[in-house]
Amino acid sequence: MQQKGAITRNLHDLYASMGLPVDPVHPGSGFTVHYLQDTFTELPFRSEAFRPDYFSFLFIKNGQGQYTIDDHTFPIKPGMVYFTNPGNYRTFTWEQLEDVCLITFRESYLVEQVHPDIYKEFSFLLTEVVAPCNLRPEQFAEMEYIYRQICREQLGHSLYKDRIIGNLFVVLLLKIKEYVWQDYNPIYEGNRSSQIVRNFKSALERHYRSLVAGKEERVFRVQDYAALQHLHPNYLSTVIKAKTGKAIGTWIAEKTIAEARALLQHDTTSVKEIAYLLGFSETAHFSNYFKKHTGDTPLAYRKMHLRDQS
Repeated sequence: MQQKGAITRNLHDLYASMGLPVDPVHPGSGFTVHYLQDTFTELPFRSEAFRPDYFSFLFIKNGQGQYTIDDHTFPIKPGMVYFTNPGNYRTFTWEQLEDVCLITFRESYLVEQVHPDIYKEFSFLLTEVVAPCNLRPEQFAEMEYIYRQICREQLGHSLYKDRIIGNLFVVLLLKIKEYVWQDYNPIYEGNRSSQIVRNFKSALERHYRSLVAGKEERVFRVQDYAALQHLHPNYLSTVIKAKTGKAIGTWIAEKTIAEARALLQHDTTSVKEIAYLLGFSETAHFSNYFKKHTGDTPLAYRKMHLRDQS
């Protein structure tokens, strides 16, 4: 896939950029549901390359095409359910569209309308590049009944519309968990194949190499690592914790201490200089930080190391 020029978009802006009707997708909405045959009326249709800022479920009752996520291309056929999450480059092509429902949602919607600890119950939302799932007809029929109810409620005017849709969506997620991802383990994926984890570790290493070399003066925060992958900071933090068993702040702290220890093993660089290289504005702050994580002050660690080497 051509990744250059692919822009992160919400669904409203994506449709607008491709000349499609935007009526079903309010730009500020954290949740959308609509039938694609009402949107893509001229076929075949090939999308531009883009990065979504949303999660999505695609329910194909009757349709044909293909979906490309990063370097993986998958067919679109009847009876399939697609799941995608924010961040990956993608394109899609529709050759036939008769009955296809798309649900998109943001993390903020899940937290507000479903549960504040959504990833604990539905850890499969952290999965990354996923092949489509072929459901048995009776399984697809169960999901179809639920997403059609969601569509009806979305078009209605109930005072409790958001709560009703939120609860129906929980039922849909539970059915998807039961039929598709019952045994999903994010830590296994993190150890084996998680692109988000690999990208974070690589960025962490590169950034500290630049800090120590004096090419960077500011220590990256979670927001900075998230921006490199076009992800929300909360989502990146959740992915790293779920897939590695260790919080992103712990990864950063451990890297900081590892670099500090390496620098302290040489008496040519002062503690003040090391503190500056690692992004600390005050030497005292660095000393307290180092002692908190190691039990020793920087000077005590240096003396001990030099004594052991003599």
